[in-house]
Amino acid sequence: MSEYKDRFIKICRDKITREGIESMLDWLNTTDFYTAPASTRFHYSFREGLVRHSLNVYDVLSTQKYVDNIEESEESIAIVALFHDLCKSGFYKESTRNLKNDVTGEWTKVPYYSVEDKFPFGHGEKSVFLIERYIRLRTAEAIAIRWHMGGFDESAKMGGYTTSNAFEKYPLAVKLHLADLEATYLLERDN
Repeated sequence: MSEYKDRFIKICRDKITREGIESMLDWLNTTDFYTAPASTRFHYSFREGLVRHSLNVYDVLSTQKYVDNIEESEESIAIVALFHDLCKSGFYKESTRNLKNDVTGEWTKVPYYSVEDKFPFGHGEKSVFLIERYIRLRTAEAIAIRWHMGGFDESAKMGGYTTSNAFEKYPLAVKLHLADLEATYLLERDN
């Protein structure tokens, strides 16, 4: 096992006591969650990027600056941080492409990831759906995971007030969104 997978499982077992968590961890072992990238090119677009990103979001969200003023348990924080991008499991396809070396002029095959969405159910809503197959989410957890993309969510781009309403009513949703942004754009930007 990789150190990231080990740490992910340890946090789940230490912080999450909800019925069904062991079945969910068993299911994760049948997916590419622990080996998938976090994206195709924006952040952590390499093997184990998804689990590493999830851990980064957990590390950021569990700091005092984010947990102040929200009445959420350590369990809720672990659930939303670690599983917010569960929708990316089984989402990427590993392939190769030719890349020209600027120095030597030679072409070499390099790995890359492309999107192959076999279950086009949306982003946050797909994560909520997959999680709920194993563990029951509290309302604040489901809303936080559903809207963790904030204004980057496809449905938010179409207009309306659903995202802002979710952020207004559920501070955990705001905190998860901010932790995801901090992990993606500050911690992971050079990778």
